[in-house]
Amino acid sequence: MLSAFVLADGRLRQIQVETAADLAQPEVVWVDLVDPTDAERDFVQAVFRVELPEDEDLEDIEESARSYIDHAGVHLNSYFLHQDSDGADNVTVAFHLNRGRLLTMRQEELAVFRLFRLRARVQNGFVSTAEDILLSIYAISVEYDADVLEGIYTSLERVSQGVLKRSDEISDEKMGETLALIAQQEDVNGKVRLDLMDTRRALSFLLRSRVLNREQESDLREILRDLESLNNHTGFLFEKINFLMDAMMGLINLAQNKIIKIFSIASVVFLPPTMIASIYGMNFDVMPELQWQIGYPFAIALMVISGIAPYWFFKRKGWL
Repeated sequence: MLSAFVLADGRLRQIQVETAADLAQPEVVWVDLVDPTDAERDFVQAVFRVELPEDEDLEDIEESARSYIDHAGVHLNSYFLHQDSDGADNVTVAFHLNRGRLLTMRQEELAVFRLFRLRARVQNGFVSTAEDILLSIYAISVEYDADVLEGIYTSLERVSQGVLKRSDEISDEKMGETLALIAQQEDVNGKVRLDLMDTRRALSFLLRSRVLNREQESDLREILRDLESLNNHTGFLFEKINFLMDAMMGLINLAQNKIIKIFSIASVVFLPPTMIASIYGMNFDVMPELQWQIGYPFAIALMVISGIAPYWFFKRKGWL
């Protein structure tokens, strides 16, 4: 999908693009491509005489391929967090900044871009240049990551309350669900951390490129400070996740030990009766008890007493 935007009365407005003249007009400050078709890619490349990266180029992790400057302007490839019903993922967004115009390309529609368009459409003076658009997208991305981290912390707090306060009431099924939830939050936290690290690398390159004015550089440094604080917060969340994972594994081990304990006690309780039954099951000619009229009830009573005695002993010692 191809979208073009202009600044009108201090607000960002989307325009209809039907011809190359519509896209090439100087008022256009932002051209946004979401999962573009080959025709849309060729159309933009022909109008602006710029080479858009291929899909496989977007996933290149080398810094020289993700941030560079050439005759076409400043090029940045950055990760942005994408969440849906299937989980979280990092989507690469390509930025091209040249001659007061910003080109962006990505394969997924992102919540960060929807939020930016909303703010730029309703807030007068929110952005005034293509550079402002670029910085605002990064700033909103950091805000979005902060919201995601808050959600992770809230989820982990619920897990903490369930695990630490009601550990004796957790069923095996609940333990499995809790472990899956902790693993899911760890995965999201890791993707947020990767997003923050990649954003810091892109913003540092942008600061070194000297394409921003003094006020924009000040805004960029503010974003970097916020980003650094969030990066430290992801470390705190990793520690909390590891603690909860260790706690859950401890509870699982306790539950397993209880089961093993039951089997161990059962084997000890039934061992003396088994031994008595084995003795009286021997095929010896001389066994005085075989001639008793009370021999059979005597053996049964002896087995019952020998089974109850260990159980009573364990109970008295507090082992049960």
